[in-house]
Amino acid sequence: MSERIENPIGYLFEANYNPQIQEVLDVGREACWRYNQLSPVDREGQRKILSSLLGTMGEDVTITPPFYCDYGYNISIGDHFYSNHNLIITDGAPVTLGDHVFIAPNCCITTANHAIDPELRKAGYEVALPVKIGSNVWIGAGSTILAGVQIGDNTVIGAGSVVTRDIPSGVVAVGVPCKVMRNITQADQTAFPLWNKTKERRE
Repeated sequence: MSERIENPIGYLFEANYNPQIQEVLDVGREACWRYNQLSPVDREGQRKILSSLLGTMGEDVTITPPFYCDYGYNISIGDHFYSNHNLIITDGAPVTLGDHVFIAPNCCITTANHAIDPELRKAGYEVALPVKIGSNVWIGAGSTILAGVQIGDNTVIGAGSVVTRDIPSGVVAVGVPCKVMRNITQADQTAFPLWNKTKERRE
């Protein structure tokens, strides 16, 4: 396996035309390709690839194929994690996901910003900023989490959101750009009736 590269956090660095970086990216991309070729129910094969690809991974981690990332080793996932189809993580900087995180289909988490100046951008410079997502977070379908963002524990990100800045704990946030709509309250426990299978059997 190619030697790991630690990109400078918050500084412009030459990423796009750097043979060393491209070599490391090829390792991650090849691992994702192998992962996506597996049977979707081959849990043992999936865990084997993820264990070697990701930086750290907790218990009961499910990433539904297809899944794409860059380096892989910059991604840390907690326990009881679930992502649906087509999760993309561009992990030029650390991406940390807590316990009991749910991610709906077609979501993107990116740590990368290209240079705003056109000459620097043309030369292949970009900036990497870490992303941190707390525990008990649900990210709705088609959402994008941008570089440098932190999302607090127990928060819901509504479908189709573009998260451009930090979102606190215990809120529902949605929109483009994503904004806090309201706090999560005790009333949310009874927003829908709870199905009681035991009661159904008795009847």
